[in-house]
Amino acid sequence: MTSEITPTRMVVYRLILAMAILVAWELASGRLIAEFFVSKPSAILAAFRRLIVSGDLFFHAAVTASEAFAGFIIGGTIGIAAGVLLGRSTFLADLLQPFILAFYSLPKIALAPLFVLWIGIGMSMKIVLTATVVFFLVFLNTFTGVRSVSRELVTIVRLMGANERHVLGKIVLPSAITWVFAGLRISVPYALIGAIVGELIAANRGLGFVLASASGQFDTAGVFAALIAIMMLAFSLNAMVRIAERKLMPWKISEATREVTI
Repeated sequence: MTSEITPTRMVVYRLILAMAILVAWELASGRLIAEFFVSKPSAILAAFRRLIVSGDLFFHAAVTASEAFAGFIIGGTIGIAAGVLLGRSTFLADLLQPFILAFYSLPKIALAPLFVLWIGIGMSMKIVLTATVVFFLVFLNTFTGVRSVSRELVTIVRLMGANERHVLGKIVLPSAITWVFAGLRISVPYALIGAIVGELIAANRGLGFVLASASGQFDTAGVFAALIAIMMLAFSLNAMVRIAERKLMPWKISEATREVTI
């Protein structure tokens, strides 16, 4: 019978695996694989350090984070509102279904050139692109969550004299909040994708600009350094959503803890 692996031991195993990969990468670069294609961890670390020392990392990361966060808030808010509205109205849902499916099937990144023509290449274009990407993810999850609410429960509450505001606040939203946060969690990396793609198309600031500049100079280490910065930013944004989820849905944390301890 094998002993259960503790969380601490799992962390140690992961660190060992990461160190083994980095050492193998460092040794293989320039020997088994051309350094131009994969660079090496030491060179990437040096490039990342230069970004920190120069202050460029914090400046460009702040720009990208602002675009992603603004688009996330705008797209998420509109997505939740639209999901609740259509989830509660069968007529509107049936009326708008073909149009929503048509826009949902369209790759949102393909709208970037159109947004450039409409809005320009400034920060607003990245925010609108990000909000568009986030909207559909949050909307569909919210819509599904609202539609999954027990109709029998809603009917019983109405028979007890509850109006639409009470039904929404006491039944629909609490029941659908798990779906809402699932959509928000899923949309976090896509919010960053929207901001980065917008910067890759046309920008003079942001992590996407840093990434494009390094690629244009054939600086593989700089490209990897920019990618690491983007990963760290995505992790931070995702952590913020998880913290908000824990604050608004503490019962999920207690249930998860109870399942682990049983």
